[in-house]
Amino acid sequence: MTSIRQFQVTFDCAEPERVARFWCEVLGYVVPPPPKGFDTWDAYDRSLPPEERGAWFACSDPSGVGPRLFFQRVPEGKTAKNRVHLDVRVGTGLVGEERLATLQAECTRLLALGATRVQVLLADEDNESCIVMQDIEGNEFCLD
Repeated sequence: MTSIRQFQVTFDCAEPERVARFWCEVLGYVVPPPPKGFDTWDAYDRSLPPEERGAWFACSDPSGVGPRLFFQRVPEGKTAKNRVHLDVRVGTGLVGEERLATLQAECTRLLALGATRVQVLLADEDNESCIVMQDIEGNEFCLD
């Protein structure tokens, strides 16, 4: 029998710390402590060669259940739709107007953090409602 592997989700981005802190707010994730020997992440970052400063950042689920999120700086900007995206499960078990109201409330919270609403997909005979959004660098995700 194959064992289950832990994994992390990696985002290519222009500003790793900024995007990581956005996702901390979205998901309730936390920034882990800085590496041993450093009081802060800023102190660690200043210890690196200039070309490596701000090159990556990470956050994790404080309960240890969800995957680690890793953000790495890349030189190119986003040019097309994501091939993989996160579904932020805020409406699980809800249907109809109650679900839509819950999704809309979370959408409003995330708009204040800098997210963008792309499209509201209303329930049909196969799927419940969801809201397609983008994070602060344009990466798509869904409120589901």
